[in-house]
Amino acid sequence: MAALLLLTAPAPPARADGAAPWADWWPPDPTPAPARDGSWPLRPRPVVVEGFDPPDLRWGAGHRGVDLAGRAGAPVRSALPGTVAFAAPLAGRGVVVVDHGGVRTTYQPVTASVRVGDRVAEGQVVGTLGLAGSHCFPQACLHWGLRRGEAYLDPLVLVGGGPVRLLPLAR
Repeated sequence: MAALLLLTAPAPPARADGAAPWADWWPPDPTPAPARDGSWPLRPRPVVVEGFDPPDLRWGAGHRGVDLAGRAGAPVRSALPGTVAFAAPLAGRGVVVVDHGGVRTTYQPVTASVRVGDRVAEGQVVGTLGLAGSHCFPQACLHWGLRRGEAYLDPLVLVGGGPVRLLPLAR
């Protein structure tokens, strides 16, 4: 006989100070972002709500980008210069994909203000952040992804974040 086990996630615990559970990351930190090769898609520099966790298998569980705290209606900007490759609803949420010649960045949920084929500059607005389809509902957050071919990469490498590399103290 098979049994069905239902797992439910408990609601976030109430804070002693009475603040909402997301109060530690809302609103975004106004500190300027250190840019390596690109720029943050939200301004001011957003808080990373959920980090990159690539799947072990192609179709396995994981988080193929990062979630950035934002506000519904906020401008979403291209992290690098490129050409819009996709700008339309997909699976119930707006998606914008920008091809940068070798890598692509993805932004969702976004109401696009650009069209396929448009050239965009680094920092140029490509749309506005939506609430419907937000991974952080009832708050808005931007799911930001980076791909090279079929490989998912951590988009934080574009702004000076991402994997840590240990270097020798002296040479």
